[in-house]
Amino acid sequence: MTLYATAGMKLFIGSAQEQKSTNFVAADFAAEDWEEIGSLENLGSLGDTAKAITQEIIGEGRDKVLKGTRSAGNLEIVAAINNADLGQVAAIAAEKTPFDYAFKLEMNDKPAAGASPKNSQRLFIAKVMSASEQYDTANSVMKRNFSLAVNSNVVFVAASAT
Repeated sequence: MTLYATAGMKLFIGSAQEQKSTNFVAADFAAEDWEEIGSLENLGSLGDTAKAITQEIIGEGRDKVLKGTRSAGNLEIVAAINNADLGQVAAIAAEKTPFDYAFKLEMNDKPAAGASPKNSQRLFIAKVMSASEQYDTANSVMKRNFSLAVNSNVVFVAASAT
């Protein structure tokens, strides 16, 4: 088993994207021009959760549970405020629109060997729902909090040696 640190991961924002009625695939993101969102402190969590559908069955005295629609939820991002960071500037601009944007989360898990090892990626579209600032106490770094409402499946691209 190999463990990987969150340190070294990167988050990128791309262009506005249309929603689809089918799942996204890696090729849907191939033409993106990515801008890294820098000064990250916390990347939150990402992944699908099924909505629970329950039915009370009187004669059994038990609820039956079905799986309904899936949602990848909200990705809550925390970054140190950096007004010169083009990725933060792009995310702030995206919050002011009603559109979904392409996002790429690059992991820190590339193989140790290989001609040109690459980290795995998570690709998805999301609306930037908020870009708020957090100030806290005198001995704190001012932070920018982004909330990304994920509006697609999450495409997993495996790490590779080439």
